[in-house]
Amino acid sequence: MAPTKVLTGARVVLPTGTVDDGRVIIEGTRIADTAPERAETVDLGGHWVVPGFVDLHNHGGGGASFAGGTAEDVLKGVHTHRLHGTTTVVASAVTGDLDFLARHAGMLAELAQQGEIAGIHFEGPFISPCRKGAHDEGLLRDPDPAEVRKLVDAAHGHARMMTLATELPGGLDSVRLLAEHGVIAAVGHTDATYEQTLQAIDAGATVATHLFNAMPPLGHRSPGPITALLEDERVTVELINDGTHLHPAALQLAFHHAGAGRVAFITDAMDAAGFGDGRYMLGPLEVEVADGVARLVEGGSIAGSTLTLDRAFKRAVTVDGLPVEDVVRAISANPARLLGRDDRIGSLEPGKDADLVVLDAGFDLVGVMRRGAWVVRPELG
Repeated sequence: MAPTKVLTGARVVLPTGTVDDGRVIIEGTRIADTAPERAETVDLGGHWVVPGFVDLHNHGGGGASFAGGTAEDVLKGVHTHRLHGTTTVVASAVTGDLDFLARHAGMLAELAQQGEIAGIHFEGPFISPCRKGAHDEGLLRDPDPAEVRKLVDAAHGHARMMTLATELPGGLDSVRLLAEHGVIAAVGHTDATYEQTLQAIDAGATVATHLFNAMPPLGHRSPGPITALLEDERVTVELINDGTHLHPAALQLAFHHAGAGRVAFITDAMDAAGFGDGRYMLGPLEVEVADGVARLVEGGSIAGSTLTLDRAFKRAVTVDGLPVEDVVRAISANPARLLGRDDRIGSLEPGKDADLVVLDAGFDLVGVMRRGAWVVRPELG
């Protein structure tokens, strides 16, 4: 049995607020409420301790792809993101041949069963050619509920989310089908109007895939999907806080209108995250990463990101000026709730998994713990 660890002298962010000179007790893989007299003590010297990050939308990292790689590739990418504080990750697929996506979902489902990933997100092929972004237009299709069901079944209970252009034929019926099967229906890569988006929400859509990106801009006569998604209390909006996908004012707009309880920071990362510039494949499309920005070789569309959630956290506090507690909600608690796993992850409470991140005074990552074991051990003076 692993010895009980007590992390002391930290600024601990709890659901009720930040506790200065706080402590976190870890017994085995879980957080405990009491510690024996002879527990191992680690003095964190005033560092921040926050819950492990939860990424709902991630295509890979460390030079490896979740969207088309082998099981070994997926594990490599997962480990890369763990080194950056993401203790729970959903593996996102991209548009591809339907039979390939079903086969690949079967492999990802095995990794989900083993606890390596938290499930599967299908981004495409049921999206709009008008807002395709870095998806192969030749493989796009209308969201036929029978085909949607095929992918859900192929995931063997591990489908967590599917991004749809809900205005397309079959879109609303597909949203209803996903809701019936406990899969998040996300509005994204869409050319929907305001009214069409409201219909999708009423049908059961509860997430906005990377709000603002790959959808019509907000207009004063045509408010479009952005307004509908921001104003509805049933919807959580994904944001990519890398300084490329969003202007800081757009991020502030989302937080102001949705509130910290309805924002989920995501990476939308591709293979280059935590790896470096160069040429990569995103599904069947070639991507050039230069100065940390990923764009399609043909057409120049932004192709995911090279973001890791520790960078998103630091930027949110130091550049965007958001309260630490609000950032914790957006990067841990809210996505855990959406996954239906907030009884185990997303906050530092007794009985939950000992998933946590240690940050220094400048919000740089210095430690990561997953299920009671250090992934990155803090080097303390």
